[in-house]
Amino acid sequence: LQKMAELLWLKDECGEGTLGAPALAASCLADNRLNLDVYPDGCCRFLQLLKEQPGEVVRVEFLRLSSNDCLLDTTLGSLPHLKHLKSLVLKGGHARDEFGSYQHGSLTSLPPDFGNLRCLTHLDLSFNRLSTLPSCILHLPSLRVLLVSHNSLVTLPKDFGCLSKLTFFSAMKNQLKDLPQSIGELSMLQDLDLSENALELLPEEVGNLRNCRELDLSGNRLLSIPDSLANLKSLHRLHLHSNLLVTVPASLASLPNLSRLDLQNNCLRAIPAEIQTLPFVHIRGNPLGETEPSLQADKSSTRRLKRLFLASGEGSFTVTSEGCRVALACGIRFYFPPGAASDPLHISFRSLAPDPQWVKLKHHDVLLSRVLELQPHGVQFQQEVQIWMPYVSPQTPHHHEVVVRTFSGQSWNDLKTRVKWKRKSKKCVAHCCVLHFSWFLVVSRLVQNECKVPAEGTLLFSSVDPNIKVIFPPGVTKEPRSVKLQVLPVSAEEIQEITASAGCRASPLLYLSQDSTVDFLKPVRIQLPLPPGVTGLNLDRSRLHILHGDLEGQTWNDITREVVLEFTHLYAVFEVTHFSWYWLWYTTKTYIGGIAKKVYERLRLYQVNFIALQRKRDPEQVLLQCVPKHKVDPVLKKLQDRYRGPEPSDMVEMFEGEQFFAAFERGISIDMDRPDCVDGRLSFIFYSHLKNMKEIYVTSPVDRKGQAVKGQVSFYRGAVPDSIPEDASRRRKGPDSLWLATLPIKLPQLKPRWDESPGPLYGFSLPPLNLGNAETGYLTQANLLSIARRMGADWQSIGLSLGLTYQQIERIGYNHREDLNKQILDMLFSWAQQNSEDPDCVSKLITAMKESGRQDIADEVEAIIELGRQKYSQSLRWAGLQQESSTEDSAIAV
Repeated sequence: LQKMAELLWLKDECGEGTLGAPALAASCLADNRLNLDVYPDGCCRFLQLLKEQPGEVVRVEFLRLSSNDCLLDTTLGSLPHLKHLKSLVLKGGHARDEFGSYQHGSLTSLPPDFGNLRCLTHLDLSFNRLSTLPSCILHLPSLRVLLVSHNSLVTLPKDFGCLSKLTFFSAMKNQLKDLPQSIGELSMLQDLDLSENALELLPEEVGNLRNCRELDLSGNRLLSIPDSLANLKSLHRLHLHSNLLVTVPASLASLPNLSRLDLQNNCLRAIPAEIQTLPFVHIRGNPLGETEPSLQADKSSTRRLKRLFLASGEGSFTVTSEGCRVALACGIRFYFPPGAASDPLHISFRSLAPDPQWVKLKHHDVLLSRVLELQPHGVQFQQEVQIWMPYVSPQTPHHHEVVVRTFSGQSWNDLKTRVKWKRKSKKCVAHCCVLHFSWFLVVSRLVQNECKVPAEGTLLFSSVDPNIKVIFPPGVTKEPRSVKLQVLPVSAEEIQEITASAGCRASPLLYLSQDSTVDFLKPVRIQLPLPPGVTGLNLDRSRLHILHGDLEGQTWNDITREVVLEFTHLYAVFEVTHFSWYWLWYTTKTYIGGIAKKVYERLRLYQVNFIALQRKRDPEQVLLQCVPKHKVDPVLKKLQDRYRGPEPSDMVEMFEGEQFFAAFERGISIDMDRPDCVDGRLSFIFYSHLKNMKEIYVTSPVDRKGQAVKGQVSFYRGAVPDSIPEDASRRRKGPDSLWLATLPIKLPQLKPRWDESPGPLYGFSLPPLNLGNAETGYLTQANLLSIARRMGADWQSIGLSLGLTYQQIERIGYNHREDLNKQILDMLFSWAQQNSEDPDCVSKLITAMKESGRQDIADEVEAIIELGRQKYSQSLRWAGLQQESSTEDSAIAV
């Protein structure tokens, strides 16, 4: 400690590593807890505290640090001196890259004397770069919980079983190929997660884990499992999906407490009858009933590939050299031909909301899908992998085409794409072939014609309007270069409506680009059709203008006098040496550049309306949506049975990918800690073909027991305004106005509800329960009651997914056979009491809801927990650390 203090003193003298004020570091230390992973300079704060208050620091029992911290290596040397430490978290994932992906921490090892932490019971080293498990961990005699997920572990130590007190071990998302036989010595182990590794074989000793309640082996390469698993009499949940299993032992059916057996997406052609008849077994995605291919079959014939069907909760699968077909729950499909991957490869995926900061759309592009991320990034396949992505059918005329766009890490590129209409699913699908994995999305762009221009010249014309031609004469270039052409037709009616002048006419917009920064050696001839109604016979040359626009269409220059114009009966021909936008106008207006800019911007705008509706059964649940004008009536018709509200707002205009905000006003409020909340207002991104919709719960500081609350929601363009308009009901004029529309929201007067009674409820005396912990947020009794209200007749399937046995479900149903509410409450609170000490009980509740088809309840629980995390982090930043056991401040009520 003295050496560490001297090192810090030297750093302070050099002006490095200081926090500027000693009090700032000292405020982080509260009692015996030190949570510094929420600070970007957490390690620096720890070293500062160690220098100034060494006596208090060595008594710390709970410590959290980010392994993304640049001073982590310096900090590690001092940790073995914290003799009283009970819980240590050194996780990565606190930093993200530019695409939102979590970055692994820098931790690769631990100091040898780390094993001196005799009191340590909880150790979390997730999201790091460990290739081997540090040997010092095996010398921690009190260790009960160990998490090393999202690392690069290839194997576990042979004497791993010496951690005799271990009750929870997670090594998911590593590269484990085998397990030591000593793993069977972990007699107290209750939860074992080895999912998404490379395991090919399990030792028989796994069957000695007699206290194991949940075993997750999904996403590995297992061909079989040992019969000894039938000895796991305490097992409730066994996950074996996404392996290569060809057989499973029938003895699994004899496990007395088993409530879920997941065998999906394996190679099972037959399943023992004892297992197949169990109601909690999931077997989708197996070639059941299919015969084994004949060994004498012609090798040149097409082999039937393995098919994988992934449920909504699954995010990865394994591809072998044999290839496979994969179907995701969202409709995305993959085809991996045999030989595409030389070695077994673990593929993970996720669907992301498009962020305009890095999803860059070109002018006149229309986004038709969410962003699909496929990992590992940059992996090269031996053969092309085919991808089918469903997309929203574009409401665009013939001058647009659909393409899949992919991100290479530096720029977006369009792939050769085929589109198809699936009659069975009634969906449009975009098909492409790739040799790498990264990010993918579907867009509608202006039809693009392209060619290679050789030294001897060539001709390029538009498939949208064949009258538009570009002629490259011989000698136009020394080296071949690629040229692209796009055309945007503009009708005479659009020009007249925007300019309010019947005398203005324009040709189609022409955009030319090339892959070289050097101008052409000779002028290139461009042929454009004359504007509608204008011919070479009635042409007044003083009214004809050739406009040249920059890449963004912000500046339009009249270059009529700079080029030589030739005319035929139908066309105008001119020559240029560099490429961009070109537009032919016929008008008496003088300042034509400003008019062209206005028309160009209006061509990119969409006419939209805002709607704000409230659920009929729960007026506090408000649906907000920005809908293109032509879709308003169909959308309202679909929602009218479940929602009510005012008429849509007046029409406004928005750009594709434009940000806007919704602010609740006049006595209506929302949770300010939502991730999509900026200065108290909800953030939206408008995409014309995607659902610009959010459904949230609103509250009011006004006492609603005596009166209803008449509030409103206002929509604002661009950035959040500094102040709300004084009269939001009256449209403000002027180009600087950010206000778009206002719609009324009414919260009715409250009536007594069945979950507000302070006494026993339906004959139940419910115990005060708080599931979870202060760091992630609690589910309180009020939360559980709110969840119970929404379950309805699904309570039995939810109970089974939570791990209750069929006998328990039947007993609850019989005891309260005439009262559905009592059945739901008894089931939910019985489970909550049994699992209140389980650190993963909330995540298990969310998973159970999803498995039971109640995504709505799962979303509600996730929102509550996310709010808890946000409030916990903010409380640390605002007031320093507080006791994690203080449930009052962390509990989140619906």
